[in-house]
Amino acid sequence: MKKLTNKWTLFINLALVLILVGVYAISFIPETSVPISSGAGVHAIYNGNRDSNSVSLMFNVYENTKVVNGILDELQNQGVKATFFVGGCWADDNGETLKRIINEGHEIGNHGYFHKDHKKLSLDANRQEIYLTGEIVKALSGAKPTLFAPPSGSFSNTTLQVADELGYKVIMWSKDTIDWRDSDKNLIVSRATKNLASGDFILMHPKEHTLSALPSIIEKIKGAGFNFYTVSQNLSA
Repeated sequence: MKKLTNKWTLFINLALVLILVGVYAISFIPETSVPISSGAGVHAIYNGNRDSNSVSLMFNVYENTKVVNGILDELQNQGVKATFFVGGCWADDNGETLKRIINEGHEIGNHGYFHKDHKKLSLDANRQEIYLTGEIVKALSGAKPTLFAPPSGSFSNTTLQVADELGYKVIMWSKDTIDWRDSDKNLIVSRATKNLASGDFILMHPKEHTLSALPSIIEKIKGAGFNFYTVSQNLSA
């Protein structure tokens, strides 16, 4: 009987925790007085201004804070600005790095809270992932993100609708280094710089091999005569 009682106590405590987490999350989600729009005319964006003579480096961040700071060191040394799409569960533990990103002139974007597949999420779940991350970033860095990069590039029309409702543009990429999978430095450099075009969005992640490849990537882009803009600057150029 004692073992059974202990199991029920554990079950009840777990249920209470889940309820409290749910209430906490819901309390941060803004209420909407009208149904969400149909999303007509809202699209994901895969590149910036093709006449800008500039490209944008993008880093999707959920891990490796030490490497993120190494990337910031290299960007600062090279006089290059970039856009960092941060996950909420990373951001809430790394306020100082968020502030550094902003203080050094870079841009912070929203990458969802738990790196979920937004294509499979309901309207409310999409909203929660995006909204909570934006509020955390704003609270910790003072900057409100206006760009959302869906984890793994997976999104649905519902995602587009929710992002638009919350004031976000949905950002994809035109060049993918696939550095989360492949650790060959030369391959990463090639994928980032081959057949460069104005307005390119170049996607990377905070990996040790990416940090190692970054000086060569920047050198080749500069050598090809391109400037570096944040994503928002590239969109408005």
